[in-house]
Amino acid sequence: MKLSLAILREELPEFEKQFHEAVKSHVPLLNRIMRFLVNRKGKQLRPMFVLLSAKLCGPVNDTTYRAASLVELLHSATLVHDDVVDESLERRGFFSTYALWKSKVSVLVGDYLLAKGMLLSLDHDDYRILKLLSNAIRQMSEGELLQMEKSRSLNFEEATYFEIIKGKTASLLASACASGAWSTTQNETITEKMRVFGEKVGMAFQIKDDLFDYGSEAIGKPTGNDIREKKLTLPLIYTLQNTDTATRRKLIYIIKNQNKDPQKVQEVINVVKQTGGISYTEKKMFSFRDEALAVLHEFDNIEIRNGLEELVRYTTDRKY
Repeated sequence: MKLSLAILREELPEFEKQFHEAVKSHVPLLNRIMRFLVNRKGKQLRPMFVLLSAKLCGPVNDTTYRAASLVELLHSATLVHDDVVDESLERRGFFSTYALWKSKVSVLVGDYLLAKGMLLSLDHDDYRILKLLSNAIRQMSEGELLQMEKSRSLNFEEATYFEIIKGKTASLLASACASGAWSTTQNETITEKMRVFGEKVGMAFQIKDDLFDYGSEAIGKPTGNDIREKKLTLPLIYTLQNTDTATRRKLIYIIKNQNKDPQKVQEVINVVKQTGGISYTEKKMFSFRDEALAVLHEFDNIEIRNGLEELVRYTTDRKY
């Protein structure tokens, strides 16, 4: 991400300063938790997509920084809530908020982050950006609940998988890119084009995450974790649809009844690899990536376009 970071060498420090201000509270406990979250933030991919999408269309302004802060606030809120739902004790290789402060505090912290994000936009009349991001939160919730519902039956089509990841992952990145574009253009056509771009990138991003479950790289979650949680992702969906009846029944039985047995989980992983589930999924991931790049290359700002392309390729080439 060297090019992207170089392009944003002035904007990222300003974003971080404004984000720190945005999460401040007069409650000491909240301030301690906010410092904990800020100090363990990830790669800031989503704010970078906001800032670069804005720069692709015009000069970054205060509305852009608020949009980037809103995206990070909402993303942080969903991560805190996710750790409660999953009872996860670890986040990015360290203790999660849930591990340190348990459910009640974590839920309230997530609510606080959501409220701060909404007020940040409302206080400055950023209604279009708030609408974009609120729609993303709705889609994320719907995507997660649809996945829970469908995972019970272990019988859904590829189209349903794409519907799930479009909601739970791609919607936030789509809204991030759209918000960045809107902040410097107030042009609905350009904003929609960047929303589609972000959605395609988000689809590729989630597919890459799902592929990690079948690899051996150290990625912060155990290999086979999705299988243990009875989540049907694209490699497994493809395998179930392209194997013989006896093997399909065996795989479904393992996922339903033996999903805590490491040897049985590994057996599922092996069948997925042998059936071509990994290579098929990679092709789909690269297809979404290329669709995103096709949209991006409709823009003329070569330097910023190259920075965004670098980020897009990072989503599919990353090792964790």
